[in-house]
Amino acid sequence: MNVYFDPSRHGHQEALKALWASTYPDQILHGLISEQWKQMGWQGKDPSTDFRGAGYVSLENLLFFSKTFSRSFQWLLNKQGGKRAAWEYPFAVAGVNITFMIMQMLDLHSSKPRRTFVRTVFIQMLAENEWAFDLLYCVAFMVMDKQWLEKNASYMDFNEILRSTRVQLEKELLLDDVMRIEDMPSYGLLS
Repeated sequence: MNVYFDPSRHGHQEALKALWASTYPDQILHGLISEQWKQMGWQGKDPSTDFRGAGYVSLENLLFFSKTFSRSFQWLLNKQGGKRAAWEYPFAVAGVNITFMIMQMLDLHSSKPRRTFVRTVFIQMLAENEWAFDLLYCVAFMVMDKQWLEKNASYMDFNEILRSTRVQLEKELLLDDVMRIEDMPSYGLLS
């Protein structure tokens, strides 16, 4: 989680290309710096500038989501559900922010992490399944979009929706019958 996205590293470039190929399999990418990236919801033509807070893991999360739950990923990317606001959240940038929110929720950035119940429960889940963080990410993205629609939110509401998403995730992780990410009630949002 302390690995920053480095556009000069071959592996990071390949991961970015893989995200494009997974997201738009029928479109040829014209370069790692291209206007095409804006259609995925990056702020500009160079997505490497948007990884600031969450680093390389946020790219890995997007790539995992696009490959593992491609139908849900495409559903969110193309804003296919419900009544949408005229000014929507930018998909890819939202994904980076979701990674950062989960890192904060689990206190993963800290050199001396706090021992919280949510963190303890999650660490146990991670010990059982190395993909627990990625799965939690996918659930979080679905929860965020669901709340977005329920609250008829616009771009200006993004931070509040992210906060309420965190609250819901924390509640679900602490339910007695939740032993793994797949047991979370919101896991059912994924397809």
